[in-house]
Amino acid sequence: FSIRLIIYWMLGWILFSKRHFLYLVVSEDVGAQSLLNKLIRNNLVNTTNQVEVLQKDPNSPLYSVKSFEELRLKPQLLQGVYGMGFNRPSKIQETALPMMLAEPPQNLIAQSQSGTGKTAAFVLAMLSHVDPNNKYPQCLCVSPTYELALQTGKVIEQMGKYYPEVKLVYAIRGNKLQRGMKLQEQIVIGTPGTMLDWCSKFKFIDPKKIKVFVLDEADVMIATQGHQDQSIRIQRMLPKNCQMLLFSATFEESVWNFAQRIVPDPNIIKLKREEETLDTIKQYYVLCNSKEEKFQALSNIYGAITIAQAMIFCHTRKTAGWLAGELSREGHQVALLSGEMQVEQRAAVIERFRDGKEKVLVTTNVCARGIDVEQVSVVINFDLPIDKDGNPDNETYLHRIGRTGRFGKRGLAINMVDSKMSMNILYRIQEHFNKKIEKLDTDDLDEIEKIAS
Repeated sequence: FSIRLIIYWMLGWILFSKRHFLYLVVSEDVGAQSLLNKLIRNNLVNTTNQVEVLQKDPNSPLYSVKSFEELRLKPQLLQGVYGMGFNRPSKIQETALPMMLAEPPQNLIAQSQSGTGKTAAFVLAMLSHVDPNNKYPQCLCVSPTYELALQTGKVIEQMGKYYPEVKLVYAIRGNKLQRGMKLQEQIVIGTPGTMLDWCSKFKFIDPKKIKVFVLDEADVMIATQGHQDQSIRIQRMLPKNCQMLLFSATFEESVWNFAQRIVPDPNIIKLKREEETLDTIKQYYVLCNSKEEKFQALSNIYGAITIAQAMIFCHTRKTAGWLAGELSREGHQVALLSGEMQVEQRAAVIERFRDGKEKVLVTTNVCARGIDVEQVSVVINFDLPIDKDGNPDNETYLHRIGRTGRFGKRGLAINMVDSKMSMNILYRIQEHFNKKIEKLDTDDLDEIEKIAS
């Protein structure tokens, strides 16, 4: 009996460890992607998404603004906004800021991707609601990771540059304070575990004095074990009149359920789904028999047409590394981007590519989403995207080839096919998007030259 008990215990521990490991992997992946997007955004993304607003009081007039002056901000905050390079509010800011700055405060759940100005929006709300004469925490901002918290803190420091009376402190692991002390900084930004400890265990913060509670990157938050529960426990300590602001890039059911538990009686801002349009992207395929033949076809394309900048997607890091080496030996300026690189390293590679220092970016799916480089005229699928079961990954295909044809320009996508299986994948992608992918012939070179250059 005791041996059987030990075996059961060991099996249970293995299952727990595996599950915990998966949580860590998922959390690190989504957190790293979110941080990468923050690091590479120099400007706001010119999104064509339309905003859908659901108000807690449908009879209340919906206000939006076209300039920051309309918000009647404190002069030092307006100076900070313009100092950051914001000339006018972005789409999310137009609608969200009047709600966040309203009196009495209004709660908000908002969907917004990185690069749309949402961090600046909730930072502006926190700085506006703070009373600098009161030397205690009045705003809490919870981020899912240490790195994301630091990025938000940088925005607070930049926007509050001309408002030095307002102070900021980081509630992050490693920032150890003396027991019994009370914080005098008005804004606290940190991760859920440390923030919860500071509010309940160590009493550094009096949660009953908090005016604004911001929960950023909610979709990343709930991918991390424990963060969801910690965030809810913090929220329950706050006063009923505390303004709750929650932001997420996605609104899957799990995120939606979490948001509704955290934010009572919210206004909701959602992005209307963009049509899956491939009308501006010309798609071709090239038949090959091996990896080496695919490389030869790629060399032939480069020899036949002028390409401004190209992104080449591979299925594995190994293939991406091999291909980058072969292209370099052919004399191409090549950048390599893959998942084992640190986030800061990835950001530096993307910056070099964006600056035109390299003309070719070879990458795995790590780079399929959220990267806008205006000069990219050609996307090449060296390997077609498939999921873990070997089926076509249509969403990834759309995100990959969507790196070209941006900003209203025409784009070009070339797919390398090297087997019956990959041809079948291509046919199924065609069916899904109801869009014909043509075989690349020499007759097409004049047309694709116009697009690629």
